[in-house]
Amino acid sequence: MNVVALIVAAGRGSRAGPGAPKQYRELGGVPVLRRTLAAFAAHPGIDGILTVVHGDDRVEYEAAAAGLPKLQPPCLGGATRQASVLAGLEALAARAPAIVLIHDGARPFVSARLISDCIEALATHRGVLVALPVTDTLRRSVDGQAGPTVPRDALWRAQTPQGFRFDVILDAHRRMADHAFTDDVEVATAAGVDVAMIEGDDDNIKITDAADMARGLRILTRGGEARTGTGFDVHKFGPGDHVWLCGVRVSHTAGLIGHSDADVGLHALTDAILGAIGAGDIGKHFPPEDMKWEGAASDIFLAHAGNLATRAGARISNLDVTLICERPKIGPHTEAMRDRVAEILGLERERVSVKATTSEGLGFTGRGEGIAAQAVATLIFG
Repeated sequence: MNVVALIVAAGRGSRAGPGAPKQYRELGGVPVLRRTLAAFAAHPGIDGILTVVHGDDRVEYEAAAAGLPKLQPPCLGGATRQASVLAGLEALAARAPAIVLIHDGARPFVSARLISDCIEALATHRGVLVALPVTDTLRRSVDGQAGPTVPRDALWRAQTPQGFRFDVILDAHRRMADHAFTDDVEVATAAGVDVAMIEGDDDNIKITDAADMARGLRILTRGGEARTGTGFDVHKFGPGDHVWLCGVRVSHTAGLIGHSDADVGLHALTDAILGAIGAGDIGKHFPPEDMKWEGAASDIFLAHAGNLATRAGARISNLDVTLICERPKIGPHTEAMRDRVAEILGLERERVSVKATTSEGLGFTGRGEGIAAQAVATLIFG
């Protein structure tokens, strides 16, 4: 794996008041931690996710993480955040990813843009800090009274992710384990690592108390602009003993003829996503006359469309595809197809719908000459 997200979620969150730790409390009906994990799972630049959890929270974690792709088994944290991060880094040491993005489990609104910017910055820097410039006037308090103004020039508010080349931050944490630091950038700079800064996001808040939960709900209800795209594809039957449909190999008495693997389901979904972001159709990106796509697996096309959507600042809210044929029977395979589409795009399977219908013996599908598929994609921008 090249890029791994290390999600720190072992804290107790005492400032949130009585009840479950803040990362497991529901925000808009979904655990805070699940929203955080889903944001990284949906990003095409993230290859794996490791969550550091408290030993008392295994059941809560499994419930919050259920069904999400890219997750590695969690590891147990330490007595402090710094110790928990080191535990996570050590758990990743055997795999030795190139890049690690360290992120607070209680920051559920991290955007795809921030994740992309961190990864891009680490191509030329050993560390990167996401932060926001301080805009308010700052004053010191003197005996409860307003004291002198503190110059705010060059002052920034640190956020996460804090990204590093893996070998650099692992070495820094190991060398600084006997010292106490507030975040990973402080660990890195104490070890002599230069850390670049990139601008963060006002919505990238950390859920700490009830006021933060209220603000989080306002962010959720504010939402963003929804756009819809549609896709349609057809392939005819030819020689073969199986077909590929929505990324799943289905045995059949014939194959489908096409330049790639002729997966009508994935082709329709790809066109639907491209349509929602105004990026043309599948042929524009993968010309059929280009022989390098001959026999290619169509998951390449769908993953490309998902990547373009992320770069456009969109997240996939829902995908719905209908396969139209008399045979083969689709019903026994729909759940596997949902899982595969979700895996390709890094989505929760609940966001993917796969259905099938016949054309009642009418037309080319009714005559058993081929398969058609139509798809709808809903994307949220902002």
